[in-house]
Amino acid sequence: MKFWRRNWYYIGGVLFVLLAFVMGLWGCYHLDRLRVILIFSWMGMLMHQFEEYAFPGGFPLISNMAGLGETEHPERYPLNARQSFVSNVIFCYLSYIIPICFPNLVWMGASQVLAGVWQLPGHGIAMNLRLKSKYNPGLASTAVLQTPVAIYYIWYVCTYMPEQAGQLWWGIPGSILMLLLTFIVPILVMKDKNSPYPFENRELYGYNKEHVAALWEERKAAKAAKTAKTAKEGK
Repeated sequence: MKFWRRNWYYIGGVLFVLLAFVMGLWGCYHLDRLRVILIFSWMGMLMHQFEEYAFPGGFPLISNMAGLGETEHPERYPLNARQSFVSNVIFCYLSYIIPICFPNLVWMGASQVLAGVWQLPGHGIAMNLRLKSKYNPGLASTAVLQTPVAIYYIWYVCTYMPEQAGQLWWGIPGSILMLLLTFIVPILVMKDKNSPYPFENRELYGYNKEHVAALWEERKAAKAAKTAKTAKEGK
């Protein structure tokens, strides 16, 4: 289990390659179209996770420090290695695989594909502003894989299944609920500044290491200055 927890994103990368071969050589010709689209959506998420944690990587520190403002223990708070494994493997895999098993439930499929679309403003706008960058790990896969697959899914349902197109609207609250249960709730429940499951150094630094490290020092200095000012004013 420890090996899986420390390498789940590499295993996900291998799974992406295997699925690419299976779908290219067999799946696209033998599975129904909705199931194919939903599998491609899951593959987009696998690549999204690989981009965040493996190559270029560095998402844990960027998320904890730049995104969530933690400067003291961003190696383990609010996100930590155990929580990331639980969210990204156990909960996320289930959230993507269950709709694949029931492709005719359009509302469920819409929830699955739209969950990836919400990553676009998160990575493309919010995280970039916090990181002071034009890119952060996870943005590319969201832009070129997850979002296009979601657009194609919506187009396909509207074109070939117009009688069920109304279910697409349920995908909006469904995708938000999916993200809450998969990521937000586990973070809130499992966050611990003394967590025995910190990220390894190789997981903390990846994309633009020098800039991220400098930003961390800048944030720590700003927090220290603010604390000192508050203490001075309290005297």
